[in-house]
Amino acid sequence: FGLFEAMGGTLVAGAEAMQSLVKDYRDVPRRVKGLKEIEHQGDELVHEIFEALNRTFVTPFDREDIAALARGIDNVLDMTYAAALRFELYEVDRATPHTVRFADITVGQCRLLREGVGLIRNMRNADRIEAIAVEVNRLENEADEVLHSAVAELFRTHDAVQIVKLKDIYEMMERATDYCEDASDVLSDIAAKYR
Repeated sequence: FGLFEAMGGTLVAGAEAMQSLVKDYRDVPRRVKGLKEIEHQGDELVHEIFEALNRTFVTPFDREDIAALARGIDNVLDMTYAAALRFELYEVDRATPHTVRFADITVGQCRLLREGVGLIRNMRNADRIEAIAVEVNRLENEADEVLHSAVAELFRTHDAVQIVKLKDIYEMMERATDYCEDASDVLSDIAAKYR
């Protein structure tokens, strides 16, 4: 449980680092490097979770759920870092309001996930965990709408290079919200099984 709580904190730190990057778009290489360090911390925590899982005979809930939750959270961190790296690699000159909106949505989802992983110690919290999953899913639907409008706006610019760069970044940022939804679905499944 402690490792999952640490993972939740790392998850929020990564999302907030992306949010900071797109809201104050300066010194991109340094900020991307900072996000890489957060993503690396997440990888180490996932490794620790799997090592603990391999050493433990009796687990607090199903091994498959523990593995799925760890992977789900790690996927969010990986995709957030990958999107941030694209800003640097593609030499994007500015963040857009759409990237800010994606980052805000992801921060909201990650804060909810952090709360959810903190609640799995006690299944009397099952109703709150389910409410968290519903809200994370609602935010993912909002991200879908942001993606649709962002891509439509991009194609009205007729700037092929900018379209390719930003469309890739938008899709990666939206995929991070999908991974948040996947992780929340695992939390919801755990709560349903053990309530």
